[in-house]
Amino acid sequence: MADNGVNVQALLDARTALTGAPQAAQFKWRASCEWKDGTYTQSTVDGYFGLGEQHEHKTTFNFDADHPAVFASEDRGATPVEYVLVGLASCLTAGVAAIAQHRDIQLRSVTSVLEGDMDILGILGADSDVRNGFGGITVSYTIDADATQAELEALVAQSQKRSAVYDIVTNPTNVSVKVSKAA
Repeated sequence: MADNGVNVQALLDARTALTGAPQAAQFKWRASCEWKDGTYTQSTVDGYFGLGEQHEHKTTFNFDADHPAVFASEDRGATPVEYVLVGLASCLTAGVAAIAQHRDIQLRSVTSVLEGDMDILGILGADSDVRNGFGGITVSYTIDADATQAELEALVAQSQKRSAVYDIVTNPTNVSVKVSKAA
């Protein structure tokens, strides 16, 4: 029996329960951000709405973001695009662990390296034909587990299929922006 630290039965029970109560499956995730100085910002995550009510995390999570010194900034935090890579890596890797547990595959280690290619002429406004975002992202895994290469590839493929962040990054998402003047 594999023990990767994932309570698969709880996940399966949640799937069953939420299939019968689809309104409870509607979640709203939240982050707030405050500009500090230059390109430096601090964001916090402390709660979310789901299962029909507001929930608070056990702690408030803080994230410092900035741009590197090569952009004439202070480099006081990861860049926002690096946070996207962190989110994708974390979501896919958690999925690998959960699916391995469900398939009774014992993991010993899972590491990934993500690289996002970007031509910054777009965000600098130097070339309006250059996309502002990533041109592509490469995810490379090294997995040590009691599994064949084909089983490991199937784990990663299933993780991609179920990953919220993979979906967000690979499919268009409607984003609405509202602005209000401070009183």
